[in-house]
Amino acid sequence: MSFFKAMSGSVAGVVAALVLLLAPAAFAAGEERADQGAAEGTASRTQYVLAVSWQPGFCETRPQRKECESQTAERFDATNLSLHGLWPLRKSYCGVAAEVRATDRKGSWLELPKLAMADDTAARLLIAMPGVQSGLDRHQWLRSGTCQSGSVDDYFSVQLRMLEELNRSAVGALFRQRVGAELDEATIKQAFDQSFGAGAGDRVRMRCQTVQGRSIITGLTIGLTGDVMKAATLGPLIQAAGATEFKCAKGIADAAGRG
Repeated sequence: MSFFKAMSGSVAGVVAALVLLLAPAAFAAGEERADQGAAEGTASRTQYVLAVSWQPGFCETRPQRKECESQTAERFDATNLSLHGLWPLRKSYCGVAAEVRATDRKGSWLELPKLAMADDTAARLLIAMPGVQSGLDRHQWLRSGTCQSGSVDDYFSVQLRMLEELNRSAVGALFRQRVGAELDEATIKQAFDQSFGAGAGDRVRMRCQTVQGRSIITGLTIGLTGDVMKAATLGPLIQAAGATEFKCAKGIADAAGRG
């Protein structure tokens, strides 16, 4: 029996090591699938999900990622919501070759083809989407951008405009004012309603993760419906989407560098 116990312990150790090695990208991809599935299951009117991160919280849960190792309290994403992606529901990897999909799905995003985009767009995206350092932009384009009309520049320019509007809104102001403090569902929904119309907060889901007994906000997903590539503002897109469950009732808008 002692031999088998020892073997079992060795196997468990190998599995644990592999989980730690593969967890960052795999967890992020799994988080996307969960958010997309939830949107599809609870809001049949919803066509897209706009996902934004609260990067200090995200980095406390995944400190080994490149964008987290380089984070500082002065960087844009320390006090502003940052970009994670824009996902069409019920379709992905449009026209993407099987071998490229396989590379993407195993989380080797920096092995994916580098995206051809204007220097200005790339420079803005590097600030707004810290995950570019881990190849997140390449992953988002292959998984979701290929299913949109328009170029790489078009796809990310739309998201940059949405993020800018969100950070200028009462929602962005709320997060900046409450860095290090706890935010709850009612307060965040009120900020969405104030900026994007009554009921907008019902189209939002908050992602949290428990770290050392603390519920940490890692991001928000926002339901959208309409022509996202041409819409001038977020309000009508949010209003047209279906309602969803907020999920995480309260969490801390962590300060950068805590982890």
